[in-house]
Amino acid sequence: MSSIQTQQSVAGFVASDPQLSRTERGDARLYMKIGIEHYRREADNSFTKLETTFHDLIAFRAAAEYGHQKLAKGDNFIADGRVREYSYERDGQRHEGEEFVAARLGHDLARTRYDVDRSPRTSGVGQDSPARDSAAFTTPERASQPAAAAAAMGM
Repeated sequence: MSSIQTQQSVAGFVASDPQLSRTERGDARLYMKIGIEHYRREADNSFTKLETTFHDLIAFRAAAEYGHQKLAKGDNFIADGRVREYSYERDGQRHEGEEFVAARLGHDLARTRYDVDRSPRTSGVGQDSPARDSAAFTTPERASQPAAAAAAMGM
C-alpha cells in the first residue's frame, strides 16, 4: 500500500489584484497578497476573531495563468504548495521574508458559489488536450450478496 503524499496548504482571501508577469525564461508568474483570518475558540465554544495576517503568494506556469484568469481581489481560495523563505539586499540593507509558492490554486468550495464546466480542459491556455478517461474512475461492480449475509455484516 502506498502512503498519501501531502503538501502544505493555505486558505484565505485574495487581498490584492493578482498580477501576472513573466520570468526571465518566459514562464508565467503570478503574485498576489493574501489575507488569512485567525480565530480563537473560547471556553463556551464560541469564536473570537483575531487579527488578520497578510502574506505573499506566488505561482508559476499553468497555475499562474489559470489563477490570474479565475481569481480576483476578495475571492476565497485554497492553495497547496510550500512556504519558501527568502532574503535579499537592497541599498545596503538585508531584507528577509517568506512567501507561499502555490503548485495548485483554486476557489474555496466551502465559501464560493459557482458553476462547474465539465467540458474538456485545455492543457495550456488556448491549447487542446485529450479528455479525461472517465472509465478510469468507475467504481467496480460488486457481486450481489444474499440479504442474510448483508444483515450479518451490519448492513
